[in-house]
Amino acid sequence: MKILLTGGAGFIGSAVGRALLSRGDEVVVVDNFNDYYDPSLKEARVKHLLAEFEPTIVHADIADRAAMEKIFRDRRFDAICHLAAQAGVRYSLKNPFVYAQSNVVGTLTLLELARLNGNPPFIYASSSSVYGANDKVPFSEDDRVDQPISLYAATKRATELLAYTYHHLYQLPCTGLRFFTVYGPWGRPDMSYTLFVRDILAGKEISLFNHGEMERDFTFIDDIVSGVLCALDHPFPCEIFNLGNNQPVTLRAYVTAIEKACDQQAKIKLLPLQPGDLPRTHADIAKANRLLGWQPKTELKDGIQKFVVWYREYHKI
Repeated sequence: MKILLTGGAGFIGSAVGRALLSRGDEVVVVDNFNDYYDPSLKEARVKHLLAEFEPTIVHADIADRAAMEKIFRDRRFDAICHLAAQAGVRYSLKNPFVYAQSNVVGTLTLLELARLNGNPPFIYASSSSVYGANDKVPFSEDDRVDQPISLYAATKRATELLAYTYHHLYQLPCTGLRFFTVYGPWGRPDMSYTLFVRDILAGKEISLFNHGEMERDFTFIDDIVSGVLCALDHPFPCEIFNLGNNQPVTLRAYVTAIEKACDQQAKIKLLPLQPGDLPRTHADIAKANRLLGWQPKTELKDGIQKFVVWYREYHKI
């Protein structure tokens, strides 16, 4: 297939791009290489990709309609894999307009161009954050998602509503994927596992919010990639799927796994829950298993070990 991959210099996007290219798909990567975190990591991901494959790399903002129109004018796509977004829950509390522009306007731009260019299957990234402070666990795709507790979550829910509207009005095939705390090699430097590994190896103190009692459904990058490919290969008229490990752990247990992988004990500072943070996430993945044939395979201890090995190598530690 010829696939438009947005956010292809990002953590998840670059891993999906590698998987698509490995199986012979033609991939056009679009990314704006913004400075939410050090762009050198995004550039390194792309360089790593280009060392083996020949994707087309386009430096463009998905909210720039003229730039995106040119991409669609020059090519015809068999599918759109929309993974670009402004990430980060806490950053959204300080910079809300960046999220509205990238996540809402950017997604709307892509949906409209997909409509005008043959209605190719539209696979897009959502987030477990849309479930808000839901007391019912595990989180199911049938649960209410109309009470987001962060700007980031609100914009991700908005993308789901936009996708549904475009399907309803124009029969655009749309599949949304709610990712649950993705981790692994080449991961974002602002994520907790990266910060914890960095500080534990340096002998520095780490902070555990909600006194370490937060629970997360940590999902390894390879499992997320396989879920994205399943969605691309089995497009639906309009569906949303959870992609999570279905085995949540507390932050304390998570840190224990990191300590073992680093072979070093952490110095821990316990802090209260932060605004916008979810106390727990837990994915019900029965629907993804039933309709996509998807099942995560990576245990936390194995995924963390792979990340630490990559981290030491990348940072020459």
